[in-house]
Amino acid sequence: MKNVALIMNLGSPDRADISSVRKYLKQFLMDKYVLDFPVVFRWLLVNGVILRFRPKKTTEAYKAIWTNEGSPLLVISERVVEKLRSATSVPIYLAMRYGNPSIRDVLESIRDEHPDIVTLSIVPMYPHYAMSTTKTIIEELQNTICELGFHVQIKCKGPFYDDPKYIDALSDSIAPYISGKYEHYLFSYHGLPVRHLVKTDPTGQHCYSCDDCCNVPSEAHLYCYKHQVIKTTELVAERLNLPEDRFSVSFQSRLLKDPWITPFTDSEIERLAVTGLKSIAVICPAFVSDNLETLEEIAIEGKETFVKSGGSVCDLIPCMNDNNLWIKALKSYVESM
Repeated sequence: MKNVALIMNLGSPDRADISSVRKYLKQFLMDKYVLDFPVVFRWLLVNGVILRFRPKKTTEAYKAIWTNEGSPLLVISERVVEKLRSATSVPIYLAMRYGNPSIRDVLESIRDEHPDIVTLSIVPMYPHYAMSTTKTIIEELQNTICELGFHVQIKCKGPFYDDPKYIDALSDSIAPYISGKYEHYLFSYHGLPVRHLVKTDPTGQHCYSCDDCCNVPSEAHLYCYKHQVIKTTELVAERLNLPEDRFSVSFQSRLLKDPWITPFTDSEIERLAVTGLKSIAVICPAFVSDNLETLEEIAIEGKETFVKSGGSVCDLIPCMNDNNLWIKALKSYVESM
């Protein structure tokens, strides 16, 4: 039985210019699982409001992190795939949900290069479940496969937020930064609207419906982003012997004024400085590869916020990127599916 593996990540613009960023943002924000509003309202909001103002600011942010090789997210993802190819006999491909390499182009390549394929193993590079990440990837893949008339069985790696191999790799990537230099460690995760958590709750009566819902056992936790990031934090803190008073959790990148998961990262960074802390490190476990949200939002904007609020050192701890233990974890994922 011929198995091919497809590594999937979010994506980024082709170039750090307004035209490319606008094209990327339009594809991203028109996704019904990202902005989950009725299609007409979503179209008006994206085209009539967001794309009139956001591309310029976002382009400047991308310019601040762009490398000679291109987008950091894409460059790192390609490096990971090359290492993975060297570690396994399973054919490995890379596609992005938005931008390039596109799902359609990569699926066509797989179909043409592996006519004997039976199973396509998908590994979304998201440790935690969310409809705006894992769900949209799977649905887009299924739709594109149908459109192409591509007869292949899909297997998808589920959320691995508490998988020992992931926790080992994440902890290993953080361990060199655990020292007396930092007074506090902030685990900053990508933010989500509260309504996304409520929508993905299969019970319809747990998430944000009962006290301390993330710690009360429930089937909802299989799809609850907030519960899963809290669990990741607890497991990593335990592995690294971090006392409870030396770390906290926050959420970044909110959009519009709907209720989002709190506390917000920018507010938490400011709060930590105001309380008198002089040195903190920020960890971003929602991402396996560094990208705009880590390199610009944390390493640049977060640091500025901390210093302006009275702090001195606010360092970004890099994502796992091509950490060797992470490559081993990915190898085990693709070979066991």
